[in-house]
Amino acid sequence: MNGDAKNIFGRRLRQARTMRALSLRGLAEALKGALSHNALAKYESGDMMPGSDVLGRLADALGQPPDFFFRPFTLHLKEIKFRKRARLGVKGAEAIREQAIEYFERYHEIEELLGERRRFDGRLDIKPVKTLDDADDAADELRRKWKLGRDPLPNLVELLETKGIKVYEVELEEDECDGFSADTEMGPVIVLAPGKNVLRKRMTTAHEAAHIVLPMADSLSERVEENIAKRFAGALLLPKETFTAEFGKVRNGISLAELIEMKVNFGASISAIMMRARQLGLINEAVFLRFCKTASPWRSARREPGDERYQGNESHSRFRQLVHRAVAEDQISMSKGAALLRQNLGQFRKELQEVFA
Repeated sequence: MNGDAKNIFGRRLRQARTMRALSLRGLAEALKGALSHNALAKYESGDMMPGSDVLGRLADALGQPPDFFFRPFTLHLKEIKFRKRARLGVKGAEAIREQAIEYFERYHEIEELLGERRRFDGRLDIKPVKTLDDADDAADELRRKWKLGRDPLPNLVELLETKGIKVYEVELEEDECDGFSADTEMGPVIVLAPGKNVLRKRMTTAHEAAHIVLPMADSLSERVEENIAKRFAGALLLPKETFTAEFGKVRNGISLAELIEMKVNFGASISAIMMRARQLGLINEAVFLRFCKTASPWRSARREPGDERYQGNESHSRFRQLVHRAVAEDQISMSKGAALLRQNLGQFRKELQEVFA
């Protein structure tokens, strides 16, 4: 094989290994002695190419189809805004990045094949954001630009996908990382931890969207920029006029039952609701501090009263729909469609039969 093929194979092998957070020795152990870590290093450096038997072993061990290792690279993650938790080490961060690149490459491939690339034009054309008040104004401006009105947003992830921001839920533990945003050749992307708490996912999504749509002032520290993104997220999910009308002006007390109803309506946590009320001057500091004392056990338990009542859906299906369309129009084969979606061929075939029945 030529040098380009060797280089692609070596880089894909390293990517697949990194996605599993495996060292060379770790991969050698996963292969149960079929290859040494020295041999694997030579494959990754492009000094050697595997035969079909070795390729099959590598594919099985790394959970990738054989053609993955020969697919040209098309995307890079740039300008990453990564908010990682203490539990996420260097290997974990690298694994997430590589998983995201691999997913967005598959998404990019089907968009290009169908001529359905959705370009992003949602960055706000406003003066650079410097303050928390600027973040509030920017959230209002985005709602105007995207014609969202003042109503609660039922599916934020789907909304972003319609605007050209691709979203991927990475495979990792929820408390290792909330997510990150980045830029690619196909436009901006957001990567989220899956998690079971949809309300937390919504706030993270809005926070990461802030890093994409807001023109931040150059002089801001990372801490201030994160605080602005957090304020923007709250203002986007809880718009001032609608929120004030439902919460009420200048409250000296508020019941848990009211807060749960607002949680269900807006798709935001009780903590976010009370923080927003404080920001808008609808409660005083004493009321907020009493709430924080009450809510302290909720934070440690990572649950709030009424979580089970919010039935909102933060799924996104455009990538899957495009693959189904390409198969239906005979632009790609069943096996190619299954490979793009990382599904078993039999499962994928059954899924399409149910659709066309």
